[in-house]
Amino acid sequence: MRNKFRGTHYLAMKDFTAEEIRYLVELAADLKRKWTMREPHEYLKGKTYGMIFEKKSTRTRNSFHAAATALGAQSIYLRPDEMQLSRGEPIKDTARIIDRYFDGLYIRTFGQEIVEEFAKYMKNPVINALTALEHPCQGLADLLTIKEKMGDWKGVKVCYAGDVYNVCHSLMIGSAMVGMDIYVAAPKAYKPAPEILECAQKHAAANGSRVIVTEDFDEALRNADVVYGNTWHSMGENEEQKEKRIHDFMPYQINAQAMAKARKNAIFMHCLPGYRGEDMTDEVIEGAQSVVWDQGKNRMHTVKAVLVATSL
Repeated sequence: MRNKFRGTHYLAMKDFTAEEIRYLVELAADLKRKWTMREPHEYLKGKTYGMIFEKKSTRTRNSFHAAATALGAQSIYLRPDEMQLSRGEPIKDTARIIDRYFDGLYIRTFGQEIVEEFAKYMKNPVINALTALEHPCQGLADLLTIKEKMGDWKGVKVCYAGDVYNVCHSLMIGSAMVGMDIYVAAPKAYKPAPEILECAQKHAAANGSRVIVTEDFDEALRNADVVYGNTWHSMGENEEQKEKRIHDFMPYQINAQAMAKARKNAIFMHCLPGYRGEDMTDEVIEGAQSVVWDQGKNRMHTVKAVLVATSL
């Protein structure tokens, strides 16, 4: 399996097989065990990675810094406003130069086509740190967290309530790959990208699971083992768009009443940042069912898995 990943870009979960995604999660679990036991795992000593973040980040950027350091590598932040990209230099020119300086690039940007163009002109791995289409590193952390808390994926039901966007897309595909049922609860006007839904349903059919998009929040919550929240509005939206989304999604708030409709031992997950009082309440995120801090911690270990798999 390692030979399949060496030198590969990690741009979207949809690009990989279920077997490959399972391998990355297993590798992350092993690297987490080594980190917990303080066993040496500086597999990338001497390597240096570049980072471009065109959007704000707390967990994604810092988990990468921590992951690279734990593996013995360096990570250097490249400010977009200080690069010639900001004045219009073609991506292909920037990419070919970065490829000659660094052993890989970790990039958070807007359209999926941007990371794909970097990958086209770079031989070293390009890792998607979030685009409009997917958040594939978050997807791995979510799968690792669910397996740790539930013991297995098979038979688990996930209820997702939040913006039907990048995080949701990766969670849909990842859930279907490992045999979990996922119910995406959202207002009628908010739908997943057709290519994502098609990919997720294809994997679900192969693994005996279900991918359901529904307006019925109660249906999604019923017998759910995982209740997964996300913000209702994304970075960069104007106030009018933001207020409309808050109005549309308010019936899907994850509060104590919503959690009571899931299984008694259900866990609450959230990719963060969240808006307390909007997508979830303070009572839920601070409650006994919340595993968001362990979920955030797993971001570091799953990023390590991607770095090791694509670099060695």
